[in-house]
Amino acid sequence: MSAQLIDGKAVAAAVHERVRLAVARRIAAGLRRPALATVLVGADPASEIYVRNKRLTCDKVGVRSVPMHFDATVGEAELLSAVDALNADDDIDGILVQLPLPGHINAIRVTERIRADKDVDGFHPYNIGRLAQRMPVLRPCTPYGVIELLKTIDEPFKGRRAVVVGASNHVGRPMMLELMLAGATATCCHRFTADVAGEVARADIVVAAVGKPRMVQGVWIKPGATVIDVGINRLPDGKICGDVDFDAARERAAFITPVPGGVGPMTVAMLMHNTLLACTSRDGTAID
Repeated sequence: MSAQLIDGKAVAAAVHERVRLAVARRIAAGLRRPALATVLVGADPASEIYVRNKRLTCDKVGVRSVPMHFDATVGEAELLSAVDALNADDDIDGILVQLPLPGHINAIRVTERIRADKDVDGFHPYNIGRLAQRMPVLRPCTPYGVIELLKTIDEPFKGRRAVVVGASNHVGRPMMLELMLAGATATCCHRFTADVAGEVARADIVVAAVGKPRMVQGVWIKPGATVIDVGINRLPDGKICGDVDFDAARERAAFITPVPGGVGPMTVAMLMHNTLLACTSRDGTAID
């Protein structure tokens, strides 16, 4: 067996096109263009790349990009004041503060300061709570993107056992909530899990989001399972790999995402979707 690749770039492109067409319909109807404010603090190379990609994608789909860049020494009070101003700006639909933030800034305080209806990252406790209560509004982009990928392979969800490896607030925990919402029986493995290999071996769907290169071994994968690799790790030789031992896992899985080119493009795609949703929710219009 050699697993079929799930092409995140192609699925993301389809989401981009849906958003682009919806924005074009808004403009044709005389409605304003959705606007996303991206806040970058410091000059972390990876963060600069991520924010640049988000801004370029805004241009591609017709969303107005509002960039804000602060020096790494900016005080927390000044950053919170900037968030407050964006909250109060009726022309701004979404606010994204790129993480991580410098150590002297409380990232939780900043995240919670963003108005829940402008929290297009989906990290605000209100939005996580809505997801937990099966009434999602703005959903965390990466887990939401994973669900969209699984839908493209006609994943049935109901009656399927899903295992998430990793319990971060931004991916692992909301991923489990998304899988439960879709109807799967979901388990989350974390640092206190006694038998990660055994949990993975029983799973029909495996989502690896632990941030450790090739931690999920191919031999753990149940034959015919679907493997979603959220991880992106840079090795000492400069190469990129995921959290799954891809070559070995591919020989056992039915479907698998590559790294790069799998989940990564979906995160930005769902950010565009969330920005459009935030805009239409605020002015009472429909996306389609």
